[in-house]
Amino acid sequence: MATDFSTDISHLRTTMASVREVTDLEKLAARISELEGKAGAPDLWDDPEAAQQVTSALSRSIAERDRILEMDSRIDDLEVLVELGTEEGDEATMAEAERELASITKAVGELEVRTLLSGEYDERGAVITIRSGAGGVDAADFAHMLSRMYARWAERHGYPVKFLDTSYAEEAGLKSTTFEIDVPYAYGNLSVEGGTHRLVRISPFDNQGRRQTSFAAVEVIPIIESTDHIEIPENEIKVDVFRSSGPGGQSVNTTDSAVRMTHIPTGIVVSMQDEKSQIQNRAAALRVLQSRLLLQRKAEEAAAKKELAGDIKASWGDQMRSYVLQPYQMVKDLRTGHEVGTPQAVFDGDIDDFIEAGVRWRRAGGADAE
Repeated sequence: MATDFSTDISHLRTTMASVREVTDLEKLAARISELEGKAGAPDLWDDPEAAQQVTSALSRSIAERDRILEMDSRIDDLEVLVELGTEEGDEATMAEAERELASITKAVGELEVRTLLSGEYDERGAVITIRSGAGGVDAADFAHMLSRMYARWAERHGYPVKFLDTSYAEEAGLKSTTFEIDVPYAYGNLSVEGGTHRLVRISPFDNQGRRQTSFAAVEVIPIIESTDHIEIPENEIKVDVFRSSGPGGQSVNTTDSAVRMTHIPTGIVVSMQDEKSQIQNRAAALRVLQSRLLLQRKAEEAAAKKELAGDIKASWGDQMRSYVLQPYQMVKDLRTGHEVGTPQAVFDGDIDDFIEAGVRWRRAGGADAE
């Protein structure tokens, strides 16, 4: 079927009109002007922390404006390309126009989803924790597969991934892992990935070749910022230090640099061991603990009834996505209904469509519109 460029371009312009309306370019321009004024102040760096906040906010605002203007320009250029190819009957030009149409359509979809991320912490970076659940060694292996999946997703987008803590299982895979993706909107996007994930496959660890179902829990929390004012009294924190370990329990250093931090009033426990020093691990643990307490405070203030991400059971009855490798190939999100028949591509980080469907589902009222 021939591409209906006129209809597709019209749809793209309609979507971009909606994006501009939600973004409010005039308001955004005023904010950029205000931030530029602050950034140009001679005493800006007298307070490095405040200066960093100003320059980061300015950079994000300019990038947001430029994304919209660039997309409008690309649509204009596409329209010219189509007119040129049509007038000259040039198949090569029309093929190029089709490729550009597909690229712009994907980019506009991503931009539209970005406008849906308006939650209190959606602009933040994210801390992701993956824990193996029911299913023994297969669950530990599944936790490792999910860890790799999110790392590959970040790699596809050019996002840095910083691992904070990893606990290896005895035979294979991971008991748990915690890592940070500190880029704007990482939390808004990845928060829809939180929940119980289910894997069905022929177990590579079963010498009888039986099908195995296993589970892993994914928790996503926003990165804490200094302006959040989460103060934790020293007498409410218990800190234990221990020796970091790698696969198989072998020591990776000769000092007790790993840190386990327990918040006594709530019982929340955070472990960090991937930094080189005890001081760095302690700082990382405190940051994650503050993030979890921030979410808990928000839930209490809103009288939220649902459990926090850390209470996910990772077992039968509460899964949000299934990855089936046997007897057929499918990955299906049980909340949005989105599914694909290429699980290997998904495990290689191709999860943007699942994230987009999740964001739209949440915005439409899914899970009480979190």
